[in-house]
Amino acid sequence: DFDVDQFNRKVIVPEFNRAVLAEIAKNLYPDAPETYGKTLIYAATDAHADMIVSILQELYAKDNLDSDAIMKITGSVANGDQKKIQEKIKRFKNERFPSIVVTVDLLTTGIDVPEITTLVFMRCVKSRILFEQMLGRATRRCDKIGKDHFEIYDPVGVYNSLQPVVTMPAVANPQISVQDLLKQLDEAEAAEAITDIAKQVALKLRRKVNRLDEQTKKEFVLATGKEVAAFAGELQKADAAKAKELLLQHKEALEQLEKYRAGGNMGGMIYDGKDELTGHTRGYGAHKTKPGDYLNDFAAYLKSHANEIAALHIICTRPKDLTKAQLKELLLTLDANGFTALQLNDAYSEYTNSTMVAGIISLIRRYMLGTELVSKNSQLSRAFDKLNKKHKFTPAQQKWLDIIRSYMQQQDILSVEAFKEDKRLQRLGGYARAQKIFADDLDNIVSEFNGYLYEDGGKTA
Repeated sequence: DFDVDQFNRKVIVPEFNRAVLAEIAKNLYPDAPETYGKTLIYAATDAHADMIVSILQELYAKDNLDSDAIMKITGSVANGDQKKIQEKIKRFKNERFPSIVVTVDLLTTGIDVPEITTLVFMRCVKSRILFEQMLGRATRRCDKIGKDHFEIYDPVGVYNSLQPVVTMPAVANPQISVQDLLKQLDEAEAAEAITDIAKQVALKLRRKVNRLDEQTKKEFVLATGKEVAAFAGELQKADAAKAKELLLQHKEALEQLEKYRAGGNMGGMIYDGKDELTGHTRGYGAHKTKPGDYLNDFAAYLKSHANEIAALHIICTRPKDLTKAQLKELLLTLDANGFTALQLNDAYSEYTNSTMVAGIISLIRRYMLGTELVSKNSQLSRAFDKLNKKHKFTPAQQKWLDIIRSYMQQQDILSVEAFKEDKRLQRLGGYARAQKIFADDLDNIVSEFNGYLYEDGGKTA
């Protein structure tokens, strides 16, 4: 009888890991990180990380993948040699390979690899604080590879096990060992990092103190001069300098205490039965998992808030007048309620069994007004065709229209301010240059273009 957090830690199920990784591997391209980005996999233990690496290497064996493409980076690398561990982390950040890294605790915080586009949770996480730190590894922007979102694979049910609010102590990870924390201490320079390590060690001591036998307690007192609970209390209150001194002075006693196991160590359980994939579905956060239900939730939300959110009224009546600031505020509001263009497009594609990438304004008009939903590319082509029919543009103006089209692939509205603020447009001369090219008529061209974008059969001004 095991708790779910023991899965992949005390209970090893090789075939589960193999089935899950075989499915995930279909959507990873480790030989092309410059296009598809990199992957970070969280394992339950160091041995589990080894298993994951081995399975992935088998799965990609036929692809003649570079031997450095899949790599484990944990505290055990090179027998804990911090210099070599940091070298591997730097390679993950700065070099093409590794493109898939498997870790346990080492890469939950403090690293910045913008190319990470996929996170895989092969271990349970009970702390929302830790979970959000893990998610943070993938939230960095990376314009170099055109990153606009990241994917999360959750085969162990982390989302389901986390409660909306978790009030557990702010320990970074209950599975990280005292030995690993003390290794981190060697690298830590900032006072905040040192006191954080000290607090983690103190919390571990407090959790363990009631399970210690009398002989172990006496040995700790002899080594440190303090009871375990008193030592933990002093660590928690100490400033960075004092905390580091205590940890280094009593390093041996702390590591010895770490080895203590009440009632002995049972070891791991291995289940070698067969396992198979039963399903692979996309979740929609707090919303229902069926795409049709998610789209219905979106439609209901729009209609119930139509009179509260000014941008929704503008989008339904005169979309060409929507400002960048209004759109940004609306996107933040929708995101806070679990609705993004990416998820809505995924839900629409799954529900209609089609491939669709539409902008958020088109999606809103579809579910508020019943307008035809067209792809972003079709929408842009229609608008530019209408613009070209009305005007006889010069070759120089056509070149700028091509630039605007490229810019609009990632945007929902075109504003005059974009020519003054967007770095790409500024590099080409910005507003002043574009205004000159379009014979001082840029503002009217922009307004006309936005009008054509949403001629979709819905209401317009």
